[in-house]
Amino acid sequence: LSVPNILTRMGVSEGFWHHEFWLPPGATWEDLKESADIHYPQPQDLLLCIPGALLLIFVRCLFERTVALPLGRSLGVRDKRRPKVQTNATLEGFYILLGRTPKEEDLISLAKQSDLPIKKVETWFRHRRAQDHPRLIKKFCEASWRFTFYFISFFSGLALLYDKPWFWDHTMCWLKFPQQPLPPALGWFYLLELSFYCSLVATLPFDVKRKDFKEQIIHHITTITLISVSYCANMIRFGMIVMLVHDASDYILELAKMLHYLKWQRVCEVVFIVFAVVFIISRLVIFPLIVYYYFVTKLPLFPISCLINAFLVVLQLLHIFWSYLIIQMIFNVILRGAKRQDARSDTEESDRSEAEDPAKTQ
Repeated sequence: LSVPNILTRMGVSEGFWHHEFWLPPGATWEDLKESADIHYPQPQDLLLCIPGALLLIFVRCLFERTVALPLGRSLGVRDKRRPKVQTNATLEGFYILLGRTPKEEDLISLAKQSDLPIKKVETWFRHRRAQDHPRLIKKFCEASWRFTFYFISFFSGLALLYDKPWFWDHTMCWLKFPQQPLPPALGWFYLLELSFYCSLVATLPFDVKRKDFKEQIIHHITTITLISVSYCANMIRFGMIVMLVHDASDYILELAKMLHYLKWQRVCEVVFIVFAVVFIISRLVIFPLIVYYYFVTKLPLFPISCLINAFLVVLQLLHIFWSYLIIQMIFNVILRGAKRQDARSDTEESDRSEAEDPAKTQ
C-alpha cells in the first residue's frame, strides 16, 4: 500500500498527503515503496504512541511506588511537618473559588464573616497554601523517574548511533534523502520517545507544577509535533540526532534535583554545574551551529521542511530562555553564596516565596 492509500483508509485527505508538501522537490511516495527487505516509516505507526504512553504511565506509577519511594525514604528524604488548618467553610470557599492569596479588603471581609482576627485569617491562608505544596518525596519520585528514563534513553540512543557514519558526519543525514530505509531499532526508539512526551503531557495536571509551566507545554507540543512530522517525512536520521542532543543534559539535571532533595548540597552544586556546561554546549553550540546548520543548508526548501524549521526555532528560543535562567542561578546561588533558590522551581506560581528546588530544563 502507498502512503496516500493508507491515510485515506485512516480518514485523512489524500490531498493533505501530497508528495509536494511532505517530500523534497523531485521525490514522490513511489520512491518510498516498501518491500520484503526494505522498510520506511508509515504514518499509522504513530498510533502506537497511544498505548505506548499509557504503558509508560503505568510503568512510571509502578516505578515510583516500588523503587523511587523506598529509595527516597531509605536515603533520608523527609517531608516537613505542616501545621493543620482548622476547618472553616467560609475561608475554604474563598480559597477554592476566588484565590489562594486574598487582598487586604478580602481579608477584612473574611475576618468579619468568620468572626476571626485578620491576623488569624492571614495565618489560616498561609497554612492552607502550605498544605497544597507538593511534598518533597513526590518531587523526588518524579525526578527519579525522569532521571531513569532520560539516562536509559540517552545511552541507548548513543549505542544505536555510535556506529552510524551519519552520526559523525551530519552531511550524510541527507544523503539520498528521502530514500533512507528505516532500521527497526531506530523506528522503535523514535516511537518510544514520542510515547514518553505524550505521557508527560497526559500527566502534567497531576505532576508538580513549575513556574515555567507554560514553557513546558510549548516545549512538549513542539517536541511531539517535530517527532511526528519528521517520522512521517522519513527524517529519522536528523530526528535521532536532535533527540540525542537534547537528552544529553536532561538526566544530569534530574540527578542534581534528586541530590537537592536529599540535601547533599555540595554534590548537587557540582552536578548542577556539570549539567549547565553540557546543556549550554549541546543546545547553544552543537544544536544551532552543527545540527540545525546542516538542516537548513543541505535540505532544499519545501513545505514540511519550513514547518519543521519553524518549530526548531521555537526550541532554540526555549534553549536561550532556560540558559539565561541557568546562568543566573549559578551566579546568584553558587558563586555568590546567595539563598539557594532556582528561577525555575517546582513550586506553584502563586507561592514563589516558599522553599524551592532545581527544576526540569528541556
